[in-house]
Amino acid sequence: MDFTRPYPPDPYSLLPAPAVFSVKSSDLTDGERMPDAHAAHDRNISPALEWSGFPTETRSFVVTCYDPDAPTPMGYHHWTVADLPADVTSLETGAGAPDGSGLPAGAFQTHSDGHTPGFEGAGPPPGDHPHRYIFAVHALDVAPGELGLGPDNTNAQVAFNIYFHLLGRATLTATYSR
Repeated sequence: MDFTRPYPPDPYSLLPAPAVFSVKSSDLTDGERMPDAHAAHDRNISPALEWSGFPTETRSFVVTCYDPDAPTPMGYHHWTVADLPADVTSLETGAGAPDGSGLPAGAFQTHSDGHTPGFEGAGPPPGDHPHRYIFAVHALDVAPGELGLGPDNTNAQVAFNIYFHLLGRATLTATYSR
């Protein structure tokens, strides 16, 4: 199959720019290839993330992983974690386990676009160009539970509600190809 196509833009570059803060990972390096352990065909474990410098009025966070390069017209959501309290500033490696056992109390995960509970690792089609996996931490002006969402909501519903409560965003982008 021929996967020749242009790279789509970073989806966050098309939205209003909120305050910017920092996210880092002991498992990933921004702009570099993601280790196989975080791929769907390997260990399929979510990477560690740690963030700082977010707006002081932050009341909760949502963490997402999105692949804008999937050969679909709408990209591919690999992970969404919502209702993280403002005092939670990191997620450990493997926090995206399907049962949610690595998340703080009250936080929840939606299903990936592949309908996998929790984190679904990188899985670009073999032979496709390297895909970008954008890990984003969204700082919100509402407390956990106030988005009115739960694990049965779609990634698009979460993203839509983030837009109206967004104070700031931090991103880290890793790549992967097979």
